Amino acid sequence: MKISIGNDHAGPEYKKAIVAHLEQKGHTVINHGTDTFDSVDYPDFGHPVAFDIEQKNVDFGIVICGSGNGINMTVNKHAGVRAALCWTKEIAALARQHNDANIISIPARFTSVVQAVEMVETFLSTEFEGGRHALRVGKISC
Repeated sequence: MKISIGNDHAGPEYKKAIVAHLEQKGHTVINHGTDTFDSVDYPDFGHPVAFDIEQKNVDFGIVICGSGNGINMTVNKHAGVRAALCWTKEIAALARQHNDANIISIPARFTSVVQAVEMVETFLSTEFEGGRHALRVGKISC
């Protein structure tokens, strides 16, 4: 699987752990995030992930910022992106099952690194259920 990841200054340690986990499982990861804790603007790191999804260069995306909200709002401005702000693995599973989410947004200041890795693993391993959910997902785009 090919995955794009982006993060601001709240997420370098999260990204490092997630990337290590994904690469250990044989996935290819494209890193658009910062590696420092110096203050940066989350849109600069979210847009490249969303472009990767739009261009179908990757299967899924992962974005990380302090609350998860700003970067989630950013990527959801892109056509074809269905990003879900997740704070538990149960929410991550539902985002895939019911919403066919293609980007997971992680709130670094409200989850642990271990939780984040678990959420990503759940997100990537959960299938979209389709059926009645497909009709709803089809109504999301403007």
